[in-house]
Amino acid sequence: MKPKDSCSNAAAQVSRRRFAKGIVASAALAAAPLACSVSSNAQTPPAPKQSPAPPNPQPTPNAAAPPPPSPVAEAYTSVARARFGAHVTDEEMSRIERDLEGNVRSTERLRAFKLNNSDEPDFIFGAG
Repeated sequence: MKPKDSCSNAAAQVSRRRFAKGIVASAALAAAPLACSVSSNAQTPPAPKQSPAPPNPQPTPNAAAPPPPSPVAEAYTSVARARFGAHVTDEEMSRIERDLEGNVRSTERLRAFKLNNSDEPDFIFGAG
């Protein structure tokens, strides 16, 4: 009969999860004294001085008003309403409308960026 090796028996009983937890715990314990010494040496920053409010604050005109939806976004919304209107609440439809408007604006910004035929892609793909 072969004598059992105590190291191989102990290694067989330790799961990967237990091993990972042990590594994390040891790393946390090793970093704890460093964090304590840094925090004890750190100075507290001075309290920020609050500046007085301006005497007559002027509201910004139409800062919160969203821009009117584009005709393309309205067309996409009407198609979505025709296809999915029975399955979507009014709140969900308004969210879909905002999302479609954002998609149309993003598309317009991308389309406005002109590329030459000689422009290369942002990355070079290589297999292997």
